[in-house]
Amino acid sequence: MSTGPVVVLVGPMGVGKSTVGQLLAQRLGVGYRDTDDDIVAGQGRTVADIFVDEGEPAFRAVEKQAVLRALAEHDGVLALGGGAVLDPDTRTALTGHRVVFLDVDAAEAVRRVGRDPGRPLLAGDPHRQWRTLMEQRRPLYTAVARAVVDTGGLTPHGVVDAVLAALTLGEVRA
Repeated sequence: MSTGPVVVLVGPMGVGKSTVGQLLAQRLGVGYRDTDDDIVAGQGRTVADIFVDEGEPAFRAVEKQAVLRALAEHDGVLALGGGAVLDPDTRTALTGHRVVFLDVDAAEAVRRVGRDPGRPLLAGDPHRQWRTLMEQRRPLYTAVARAVVDTGGLTPHGVVDAVLAALTLGEVRA
């Protein structure tokens, strides 16, 4: 039976949760899991397709179940979708886990995701949309996180080092 993930990564789209999560899992010698991947596998279609076909509320309901399942089953590094923290039950379920908020500025995030059609929440003006999303989500990311790592100017390996330092050196909130 799982005791839960070693580390849970949260943060906005474009911050590198998937890349950093895989590298962190390798470094720690544990498995890696991404709830967006779980949703795609379970639904047989992309996140963008779920948004288009059923709308955001339907996607968030599926996402919540994927997160709760992963928290119960997975004991490695877990990356959550950017909007997973919007759900109050998800935020409650994250209590007691080693959650790290990977932060990035708007310009860098938009540069990374560009006009990716797989990012329906950034349609139109990606920079403005991303900033609006972060105004809503930053307090939620911060509330669930035990550590915050600014990824600006860091390579993915540098972010892994910063995550490990934050969790090891006591930059962790109780």
